[in-house]
Amino acid sequence: MSIGNSPEDDRPSVGRALQQARIAAGLTVEEVSSSTRVRIPIVHAIEADDFSRCGGDVYARGHIRNIARAVGIDPEPLVERYDGDHGGRPAPTPAAPLFEAERIRSEPRRPNWTAAMVAAIVAVIGFVGFTLFNGGDDKPSNTAQVAEGSKPDKTAAKPTTTKPADPKPAPSESAIAAAPRDKVTVKLGVSRDKSWISVKDHTGRTLFDGLLLEGESKTFQDKERIDLVLGNAGVIELFVNGKKLQDRFEPGQVERLTYTKGDPEAG
Repeated sequence: MSIGNSPEDDRPSVGRALQQARIAAGLTVEEVSSSTRVRIPIVHAIEADDFSRCGGDVYARGHIRNIARAVGIDPEPLVERYDGDHGGRPAPTPAAPLFEAERIRSEPRRPNWTAAMVAAIVAVIGFVGFTLFNGGDDKPSNTAQVAEGSKPDKTAAKPTTTKPADPKPAPSESAIAAAPRDKVTVKLGVSRDKSWISVKDHTGRTLFDGLLLEGESKTFQDKERIDLVLGNAGVIELFVNGKKLQDRFEPGQVERLTYTKGDPEAG
């Protein structure tokens, strides 16, 4: 008599689940590789459930977590399934033995008579010097005269006080909004959920590549052009050269945008 498959057996494999989530998020393998720093061939291999190129279970589990976060799914169920398919969770590394010096009593130290003699000589010299300095002359010192009531010199210069310079104010939202005309300024904020973004300047240099979480924002400037890739454009608030754009993107939608110093012409 055959036994039916359990619900757990109907779940997609670890690699298949990551691939389906990536496609649903509208991301390419290259974009996932760029945001996670996992090389493209390894991303392809993991999606095919080939973990031999990861370099061991510890690295495989780390890659699974990074890729899962990049495509927007919970990594822990996938890591647990990987452990179940590969002999369980890796055993923790045993703690190193105690340092040998902590387990062996050191021999009693002999008293350092040289140091004791030097300390005694210094103490005697200090006492003799103090006695000679204070003895012999019974006349009160200038300090004592002032303390007993002699009037201080009124011509002594009074200390001058200078007013500290006002600290520079911290940059505010209004300062960011007043974008310079000779540059292109782009500000990205996430109103809810999270979004993977990639930002490059006019030379193609990457200014940012990763996830923005709910409530986070970042501002970028370039003298000519800013290129954007928004992985979940529907949750992004976009300001270009100090103006908020009213474009309505759908959640999960991938947008590739470019802005220059003259943008936006209206809005």
